[in-house]
Amino acid sequence: MEALIPVINKLQDVFNTVGSDSIQLPQIVVLGSQSSGKSSVIESVVGRSFLPRGTGIVTRRPLILQLIHCPLEDREHRSAENGTVNAEEWGRFLHSKKCFTDFNDIRNEIDNETDRVAGSNKGICPEPINLKIFSTRVVNLTLVDLPGITKVPVGDQPEDIEAQIKDLVIKYIENPNSIILAVTAANTDMATSEALKLAKDVDPDGRRTLAVVTKLDLMDAGTDAIDILCGRVIPVKLGIIGVMNRSQQDIMDKKNIDDQMKDEAAFLQRKYPTLATRNGTPYLAKTLNRLLMHHIRDCLPDLKTRVNIMSTQFQSLLNSYGEDVSDKSQTLLHIITKFSSAYCSTIEGTARNIETTELCGGARLCYIFHEIFGRTLDSIHPLAGLTKMDILTAIRNATGPRPALFVPEVSFELLVKRQIRRLEEPSLRCVELIHEEMQRIVQHCGNEVQQEMLRFPKLHEKIVDVVTQLLRCRLPATNVMVENIVAIELAYINTKHPDFHKEAALVPSLLKTDNDPYSQSRRTNTSRNNMSPQVSAHNSVAQNQQQMQQSHQQMHTQQQQQQQQNQQNDTHDQISTTFYGLLLSRNHVGENSTGSWLSNILPPAPNRPDSMENSANNTPVHNNMVSPLKPVNLLPDVPAIANPRRLTDKEQKDCDVIERLIKSYFYIVRKSIQDSVPKAIMHFLVNYVKDNLQSELVTHLYKSEKAETLLNESDHIAVRRKEAADMLKALTRANHIISEIRETHMW
Repeated sequence: MEALIPVINKLQDVFNTVGSDSIQLPQIVVLGSQSSGKSSVIESVVGRSFLPRGTGIVTRRPLILQLIHCPLEDREHRSAENGTVNAEEWGRFLHSKKCFTDFNDIRNEIDNETDRVAGSNKGICPEPINLKIFSTRVVNLTLVDLPGITKVPVGDQPEDIEAQIKDLVIKYIENPNSIILAVTAANTDMATSEALKLAKDVDPDGRRTLAVVTKLDLMDAGTDAIDILCGRVIPVKLGIIGVMNRSQQDIMDKKNIDDQMKDEAAFLQRKYPTLATRNGTPYLAKTLNRLLMHHIRDCLPDLKTRVNIMSTQFQSLLNSYGEDVSDKSQTLLHIITKFSSAYCSTIEGTARNIETTELCGGARLCYIFHEIFGRTLDSIHPLAGLTKMDILTAIRNATGPRPALFVPEVSFELLVKRQIRRLEEPSLRCVELIHEEMQRIVQHCGNEVQQEMLRFPKLHEKIVDVVTQLLRCRLPATNVMVENIVAIELAYINTKHPDFHKEAALVPSLLKTDNDPYSQSRRTNTSRNNMSPQVSAHNSVAQNQQQMQQSHQQMHTQQQQQQQQNQQNDTHDQISTTFYGLLLSRNHVGENSTGSWLSNILPPAPNRPDSMENSANNTPVHNNMVSPLKPVNLLPDVPAIANPRRLTDKEQKDCDVIERLIKSYFYIVRKSIQDSVPKAIMHFLVNYVKDNLQSELVTHLYKSEKAETLLNESDHIAVRRKEAADMLKALTRANHIISEIRETHMW
């Protein structure tokens, strides 16, 4: 198991090279309040004084420290080139290839690197410093030293320094593969420990938290840490270990770490004899080594799976970015062909990657044809915008000055053409929707093509321009064809259409009514012809008698009419004299009732033979002279719009016939347009673009002088390809490192 820690160190080096935090490696994170003794604990474990020391915040960047046990006979890490063949201990930073044998130089390098990135104003920076220490006296460990938790900004520190440090600490300790080393000073109350509080927040079960109590020699007189070290105050599952650090005076006096270790052992034997073997810096180092090895063993299977999964993901990502372009003309032609194929496949529905969340491509075209366009046509009522008076007015206008005996066919044609024209606007709108959808398909025609478009933005712009221009040039021809489809229906109203002919054949039966006298006489004659011979003989005798009586009555009536004719001739002159007087009298007496004067000049009704005499007798005469107040030959103005009124039975029947014919023929035309318009759009727009897209792209784009500019990659794609390649290389190396571990190493 001792070999597991170097394996993790190698993995740490691999992923630190690419600067990735995606792989959560097992490590020990040192956590504690400011000036609680974190750095002193690390120095005690290493056995050397190499960390920046002082009052206030000193650790301002995370320090990833890898301790590597390196015996003198080890030839893997020692080399004559670096001068480390016979060296007992040395250090090396990841950002520098130089080997440091003087630990004072290591301290200075940490200070310089911290100031370089974090500045000299006591601010912090989350970017870590990586340091390896090779020694014959250390155990294999990976430690992370974090800035101390503070509450109040000091000097030039920002106001949110507490939040910054807390976020940085949580980022490291929330890694489930890390062991939390919570450092707390013995001369403070354990219940107020910020380190234990944060550790409990991310590790509520305490399965990966180890507590370290420092400054045991600085406790108040009369107090001890037995209850704390035994876990009676705050229990910690992995245990609580007490250590004694060098004081600030010892540091200033440059007290040796070895001397400090001896003093620590003597203090524990004197103060805590029963707990001395389970406390102290040597026991802490061995415990950390053991915990880390077991933790690595538990995390290694998941780590290997994670590395394999990420290798596959980054390989796919690198493939999506494509390889570097060597032959630009060939690459350009390949992209044009791929785009054309993807565009046509998206329309036809034969693309490899079928969308399941929304309609796309040809499915949207079908939806426009049959759902949007079809339902819009179905929602247009055949008689929308037509009233009974409109139809009646059209019938009257079609007959001219003659009253109509039959429904004129011209009125039907005028009205049905007016309704058919209402189908043109939805048809043209359908063309616009298909045009917009064809333009939209450019942005949604395959993931492979989209990656190429992102990789070459200038080529993408030119392809969009060519497709847009091709669609735009086909739009007028498609609109003209759709307009012609409607114009064709308007050009000839085919009343002999098979579906319409049946409806037209019903018109005579609709006009035929029960009140027709001709039909009544026909029915009477028919009923007579169906009588028996006896009844018909009896009826013939009765008819002869009636005819004789009628002849006598006619002779008597003729005599009376002759007498009345003589009387009318006598009064004719008197009527003529009083005619104009009657008009003037009516106009003078009742000017507000101009419409009633016609009743005085119409001939008398047949059932009132004395109306003429009464009219003549009652006509007022103004001294037999015509009044010059108003002209007598003016008629009322003809109204521009017919006044609404109740239609007669004949007018109602005529309107019903026209309405029924309009409905029938409109349905026929609507069905034809609903079928013809999608076909025209497919032929003139969709299929034309599919057939000519590749040739248009080759004509406009495939030129040697344009290939250089069109295939210039965008900057972010080149950067991402390099990052993906580096990460894939690191993952491949990590996979090899993990594969080298044998089962025997894990137990």
